[in-house]
Amino acid sequence: MAATAFDLNGKSVYVAGHRGMVGGALVRRLAQENVRLLTTERAEIDLINQAQVFDWFARQRPQVVFVAAAKVGGISANDTLRAEFIYENIAIAANVIHAAHVHGVAKLMFLGSSCIYPKFAPQPLREDSILTGLLEPTNEPYAVAKIAGIKMAEAYRSQYGSDFISVMPSNLYGPGDNYHPEYSHVAAALIRRFHEAKVAGSKSVVVWGSGSPRREFLFVNDMADACVYLMKNYSDAKPINIGTGSDITIAELAQMIASIVDYKGDIAFDPTRPDGAPRKLLDVSRLSTLGWQAKTSLEAGMRRAYEAYLAA
Repeated sequence: MAATAFDLNGKSVYVAGHRGMVGGALVRRLAQENVRLLTTERAEIDLINQAQVFDWFARQRPQVVFVAAAKVGGISANDTLRAEFIYENIAIAANVIHAAHVHGVAKLMFLGSSCIYPKFAPQPLREDSILTGLLEPTNEPYAVAKIAGIKMAEAYRSQYGSDFISVMPSNLYGPGDNYHPEYSHVAAALIRRFHEAKVAGSKSVVVWGSGSPRREFLFVNDMADACVYLMKNYSDAKPINIGTGSDITIAELAQMIASIVDYKGDIAFDPTRPDGAPRKLLDVSRLSTLGWQAKTSLEAGMRRAYEAYLAA
């Protein structure tokens, strides 16, 4: 594992996907750095359109790129919009990574996802578990697209010597999350469901699945801080996990969010809804060795996420 200093000072930095939860957190974190921040609106550049991406890179010449743009969603979105998830995410990765190579970007970070690991890989999930087994079926198209992006970054590094790196965040939550009733991630979905139940005076809330799967949750501001830290201090072909190193059952998460929202009713579970992988805990020992650890506790982060939901 290589730890090499990369100086962001004075550089032009492009955050692809700055309107999303992850990209927005990166923009907030990069405001603390002496950089020239570049962002694009969808009306100006569609990252799925290769010609538009190449033209923008030729004009703007960013020196540093964070590839945070992606079509994302919870378990229902992944299982329902399978074609969109594989096509759009492969197109984004291919267009941005190749454009970065063609136009001489000094350093690029591709953001993967913990869903790229095999469904039954040994826990906690180590970076060398990639492609060692079958994926979780419900989000396989998204995972395949993310694996393609990771392997692209590796290939350009190997063939051209490009300083392209990949990171794997655990489940993210926080300001800027998507609260769609069907397609949101679990933390956002539960925040919305419990809040609406409290307002409506509902006697019970139904949580999808059995409640038994274990998940690791990372506050999105911590994720952004880790990404900037790694952009400065990490250069290696091997992807690196970003997480907290601890997990919680979905049932425990539901109880925590109900308490934060101050919902007093019952919590029921719907086992007819898919659980997804039984566990997804990341091994963050490589990241810890480099000197970074998450700062926000799960309860404190969920309180901030609920505040952001109320303010939205």
